Amino acid sequence: MSDGIERAGIGRELTARGLLLGALITVVFTSANVYLGLKVGLTFATSIPAAVISMALLRLVRGATIHENNIVQTVASAAGCIASIIFVLPGLVMVGWWRGFPFWQSFLLCAAGGMMGVVLSVPLRRALVTGSDLPYPEGVAAAEVLRVGTQTREGAAEAGAGLRVILIGSMGFAILAATRLAAAEAASWFRLGASQAATGVSASLSFALLGAGHLVGLSVGLAMGLGLVIAFGIATPLLSWLAASPGTAEAAALAVFGSQVRFLGAGVIGAAAIWTMGQLARPLWRGMAGAIAASKARRAEGAVLPIEEQDIGVGWLALIVAAVALPILALLWHFAEAGPLAPFALPLAAGFYVYVLLMGGFVAAICGYMAGLIGSSNSPVSGLAILGVLGSALLLAVAVRPIAGAGAGPHLVAFALFVTGLVLACAVIANDNLQDLKTGQLIGATPWKQQVALMIGVIAGSAVIPPVLDLLNAAYGFAPLPGTGLPTPSDPLPAPQATLIAGLARGILGDGLNWRMIAIGAVVGLLLVALDALMGRRGWLRLPPLAVGIGIYLPMSVTLPVVIGALIGWRYDRRRPDPVSQRMGVLLASGFIVGESLFGVLLAGLIVATGSGSPLALIGEGYEGPAMVAGTLVVAALLAGLYRWTARTAQKVA
Repeated sequence: MSDGIERAGIGRELTARGLLLGALITVVFTSANVYLGLKVGLTFATSIPAAVISMALLRLVRGATIHENNIVQTVASAAGCIASIIFVLPGLVMVGWWRGFPFWQSFLLCAAGGMMGVVLSVPLRRALVTGSDLPYPEGVAAAEVLRVGTQTREGAAEAGAGLRVILIGSMGFAILAATRLAAAEAASWFRLGASQAATGVSASLSFALLGAGHLVGLSVGLAMGLGLVIAFGIATPLLSWLAASPGTAEAAALAVFGSQVRFLGAGVIGAAAIWTMGQLARPLWRGMAGAIAASKARRAEGAVLPIEEQDIGVGWLALIVAAVALPILALLWHFAEAGPLAPFALPLAAGFYVYVLLMGGFVAAICGYMAGLIGSSNSPVSGLAILGVLGSALLLAVAVRPIAGAGAGPHLVAFALFVTGLVLACAVIANDNLQDLKTGQLIGATPWKQQVALMIGVIAGSAVIPPVLDLLNAAYGFAPLPGTGLPTPSDPLPAPQATLIAGLARGILGDGLNWRMIAIGAVVGLLLVALDALMGRRGWLRLPPLAVGIGIYLPMSVTLPVVIGALIGWRYDRRRPDPVSQRMGVLLASGFIVGESLFGVLLAGLIVATGSGSPLALIGEGYEGPAMVAGTLVVAALLAGLYRWTARTAQKVA
């Protein structure tokens, strides 16, 4: 318990209005995160923006408390984590097994896996929050925002100003780009000298990507920049020179990047993820053992647990596990029964239910530790999803494929992806929920009430994901994997992690993978691990190997704006070191992401309704050059103006 003010308000915590407001914010932020994740392979943490919105709105009614605002941000935090399911689910469309996203299967997959993740977060809280000294940067920041915004008049003014920052930093340029008066991307591709080596520079003029760069910070931004240098400064020119690819420089560079360099990035991601998990095994085991010992000691002494230690009871946890087991088993059986695997549906459902529990718990522990160490936004969720699909695909390849026959190959790939989706939904809750529980610990909140709130957030977010995915699939579509025979949409969403994970499943279960480039990438990943460790020992800025791998794997048009945004955010924080200005900067970056992402969803609705790929276009094709220049100048001017406005707003409320 932190102080008298917080204790006095503990009775008004889990309120109907707080749950309703949190659910509404979850719906909005989940839609934004789904679009952002499919476009750039990143999602953003929603706790702090949700806390600011909650304080700005609940201060208009009587009796709002810090704990009620904390419940709102806890519910809304589900939008940041459950949306990560889009790292897997679009793969079922890419391999041709699904044509859309059936609501009940998609909803139950997200909801059942997420509820199981809440159950897993209970023992993890004791091991990784109260029983460790992990910093939890986002959880601590959210607690500070709640304290300042709830307990002082100045904080209330800051919350109102923060809401204006989120609204101002939103849709403007995205709307301008949709009219084609300004280009949405600036690019230049070229050959190096007289050789056949091809490379280029490409950047999406996206405020969402720039905002994501501000939020991930300088260390991750520079690491992704190093990945860019490896991908487009070394690997792409070298491999295109060796291949002597004909055609334009852009076609040659992108062909090599898609067929070889991305597998190099996959190898880096895989090696870095496995190394990270190996490093975490000992401290995680010690933390859990210490927490169990402390809990036994308290029970032996007959002590009453303080409010901050009251989790959902063991009986309720057992009831939730039993209730969630039924839909998970039913989902697995139904998915296996609808195809060549039907004769094995029952044993597959039972066996992979156990796999979901074991792998989900393991990956949840890793996610939770990484969230405590570097924050939820930087936690390597996609790298751990790779581990999940490798495990499920290898099990199917060894135990099922020999007896299922060659015709079951596509069904095996789809089943591996479906199982991985359940594992991911289970694991990502811990990635975000432990940050919320750290916030609650710092302000004297009740853990079981936060855990109930997160369940409500999981249900709300899970209900939004299928229709948003269907809308985006109808408007933009996803590029099918080679060999499926499906038509490629004209402007598909990249969905980078889903493409990689679906490709890995197909490779293991029959199509083969570019193992040579993956192996080279694994070696590069181990070298990057050594470099990061050396920089840590010297006290230098770290370069997380997983972030380097993502920088190699993602297209430059996606990665370069994130790097630029990280540099802009670092520069802003250095020039404005006071806490109010820095919180306002975070809110501005969040506004960039939320505004552009929501506009992307709205534009998808217009595309579907009108049947036009560019329903807001005011000019036709043929003006790409002037539009590119105009777009670059407009983005630079808007960035400068919005950051200056944010700094001035922060000074007024400080």
